[in-house]
Amino acid sequence: MTAFNSFRSSKLVSWKSTGRLQQTLANCIERRGKALHSGKGSTVRLCPGFAGEGRYFDYRSNLIPASIDFVQVSPLCTTLCKNGFRVRTVEHLLSALEAAGVDNCRIEIENLDAEERDAEQIPIFDGSAREWVEAVDEVGLKVATTRDGKHCEKMAAHVNEPVYVWRDDSFVSAFPSNVVKISYGISFLQAPAIGSQWFSTPSVDNLFYTRQIALARTFCIYEEIEQMRNVGLIKGGSLENAIVCCKGWLNPPLRFNDEPCRHKVLDLIGDLSLFAQFGNQGLPVAHIVAYKGGHALHAGLARQLMGE
Repeated sequence: MTAFNSFRSSKLVSWKSTGRLQQTLANCIERRGKALHSGKGSTVRLCPGFAGEGRYFDYRSNLIPASIDFVQVSPLCTTLCKNGFRVRTVEHLLSALEAAGVDNCRIEIENLDAEERDAEQIPIFDGSAREWVEAVDEVGLKVATTRDGKHCEKMAAHVNEPVYVWRDDSFVSAFPSNVVKISYGISFLQAPAIGSQWFSTPSVDNLFYTRQIALARTFCIYEEIEQMRNVGLIKGGSLENAIVCCKGWLNPPLRFNDEPCRHKVLDLIGDLSLFAQFGNQGLPVAHIVAYKGGHALHAGLARQLMGE
């Protein structure tokens, strides 16, 4: 059975079989931690999902699909919003699930405020995706079945022609390729310890992701911290969940010399996972090239591929 019902697509991509069946978690996972921007604690429970239903958040019995259709512009993170309920900072979790091949998953969120409609409650942990990768490894995967017990073939969108979105000197683009590859560049000339960096992947599979991308932590520039906190951001930020750059790094050592650039690739994978439909692959099969991108441009590329 192919989960190909009512695909939204465009002439820019062709959907093809990956040769695999859709998967889900073999069991439930529960993790508790503090969110980066709100600083509040919450419990997140990842549960097996039915084939063809994809990944979605369950917050106070409100279901919010992990789909580009529900992305809302927000500073420094990716936010999903439906019927007034928001889930923020989803990119690290979704990045790990996409890379691990968790195609279908119910993500339950619990926090202490019974009236709160804004659930910026995805734990930041150490600022990377390592905790989520290890959690998935802990329970493993199984072939997903539909509610009536059938399997679904996993499809992937192959990019047919060059596609790009840009703003000023920043861009995110996708070129036809036989495999998923990513080349990402950043430039922080105001922070010489970061400077200009490029990171390229030969291809993106779960093993490469686990060893070379998932460990990369979020980063910030020390001089910008006060400004961010003044507008209500990074209330839960600390030297334990981000690498902070001043003239040098305040909390070395780095896990990679180009750790900031690798973290941008981690974010990109999480944001492009929102292109997924009906439990199929979110990452388009393409060579994705980005320079000075961010969550808004990442989402912009997904919308472009969707034909919006």
